Amino acid sequence: MKGIVLSGGSGTRLYPITKSFTKQLLPIYDKPMIYYPISVLLLAGISDILIITTPDDVHLYKKLLGDGSQLGVRFSYKVQEQPKGIAQAFLVGADFIGDDNVCLVLGDNIFHGSSLVDRLKEAVDNKKGATIFGYPVKNPREFGVAEFDENGKVIEIVEKPENPKSNFAVPGLYFYDNKVIEIASGITPSYRGELEITSVNNEYIRRGELNIVRFGRGMAWLDTGTPTGMLKAAEYVETVQERQGYYIACLEEIAWRSGFIDTDQLIRLGSVLKKTDYGQYILSLANNIDGGK
Repeated sequence: MKGIVLSGGSGTRLYPITKSFTKQLLPIYDKPMIYYPISVLLLAGISDILIITTPDDVHLYKKLLGDGSQLGVRFSYKVQEQPKGIAQAFLVGADFIGDDNVCLVLGDNIFHGSSLVDRLKEAVDNKKGATIFGYPVKNPREFGVAEFDENGKVIEIVEKPENPKSNFAVPGLYFYDNKVIEIASGITPSYRGELEITSVNNEYIRRGELNIVRFGRGMAWLDTGTPTGMLKAAEYVETVQERQGYYIACLEEIAWRSGFIDTDQLIRLGSVLKKTDYGQYILSLANNIDGGK
């Protein structure tokens, strides 16, 4: 399975912060925002990842992430000339996807929780159709919302409904089989002129091939597209890391625990950052192998 991180857009909800700088490179506590969606793909076992971004920003991502070899993975890059909707990612990335299935995660979404890895692995193992997620929210009118029948089967995704039929929002994490390229190519742009991911999901529903997994208590989904969202996300990450001692979205740790790199490479990566708490954390992992790996 291939992975795509969609990090395009102009970040207008964060102006003036993002007038000259892409939002996915802004910090969420101690690491760039884009580390968090990348970590989700790595936790799912996906090592071939495409970053889709704007023409002005692609060189910044290359400088930050390189080709991925330091983590034992592969990063590729594509430019989205104009933001024409989330589903456009499958057209921009069609050559990258090839004949494989694909996971798309939005560059400003953070996921964290004890059951996350299990849910990701289950979605990867579902080879046919689509797997998306439902997350309970207090304000469903602000999201794409899943509507269920009396048997709990999803029958429609409605974008920002006036009268929501449930409180389960659909976060920015989607797993699709290879038919998604054909489906995205065939959907009609919305009134905003965009290829909506909701249209893709509803087409999978129409075909009877969409599975929705409900995130329950103990799972956190944070949208960092606003100043308040960024602040709350940073506070969440700081609290978890300070109280538990485990880092969220430490790419080096995930790559090591996933077997993408060995302990010697982990030490080399940590040594480069040894003057920071982040680097010291990485080095501590190598010094306590028996305690966690």
